Amino acid sequence: MTSPGPDGLVVSQATLDDWKVVGGWAADEGWNPGLSDSASFFVQDPGGFFIGRVGGEPVSAISVVNHSDDYAFLGFYLVRPDLRGKGYGLATWETALAHAGGRTVGLDGVVAQQDNYRKSGFELAYRTARFTGAVPAGEEPAGVRAAGPADQAAITAYDSACYPADRPVFLESWLSAPGHRTFVRHTDGRLSGYAVIRPARDSLRVGPLFADTADDARALFAALAAAADGGALAVDVPLINTAAVALVEELGLAPSFETARMYTGPVREFAGERVYGVTSLELG
Repeated sequence: MTSPGPDGLVVSQATLDDWKVVGGWAADEGWNPGLSDSASFFVQDPGGFFIGRVGGEPVSAISVVNHSDDYAFLGFYLVRPDLRGKGYGLATWETALAHAGGRTVGLDGVVAQQDNYRKSGFELAYRTARFTGAVPAGEEPAGVRAAGPADQAAITAYDSACYPADRPVFLESWLSAPGHRTFVRHTDGRLSGYAVIRPARDSLRVGPLFADTADDARALFAALAAAADGGALAVDVPLINTAAVALVEELGLAPSFETARMYTGPVREFAGERVYGVTSLELG
């Protein structure tokens, strides 16, 4: 798919190699992308990444990853800072959104852009804040252990209850990506939460962190803290989940910036009270 735009802009589907450049742009914006994030989302939808070029040079980017027949997620909406205000972003946006077809599209956008997103049909669902800091390692949490291949089916089923789409293909890649470490908690013989920690440009990223209760999430955080070995963690918390906000504040994490979760239409019901940390602001 290619689309001509203003001043010679050509928008086309991006390759994973192209996305290394975009990952650098995201890092420059302070988004702290996980080092292996994009590869897992390319596994989910390799046709969902778009890059705009002028004279062969990358100038803009966006991803619209289709997760199901009903749901897609938009992220990585970027224009090189020295080339903003020329219409490159809007042209790239319009080309990429066509990839979603009739699906409801979600995004996590900076609050300042909320009005612009609303003009494109997005409505606010809730706000999310990134909390960052080091969590002191404590006693080994009860019921928590590192996940193994035998846990894949249970994690996939649990994840489906906490997300607006089933995503087994994505999870198979995400849980086994280089540097990603996954922990599970069992209560009364059943899975009551799971969490992933992964290397990023700056602080280690947490996501997802899905748990039945604050106690389950707290136990998983203890395992994440031990895995971080004193390093800083960053977790993106839906502010609508007051138990999650109370927990990260209890652990001494501090908010750094806020985003707005917005949708173009209805999404499948999911257990938002279990979402203590979203998978990725950039990709859903």
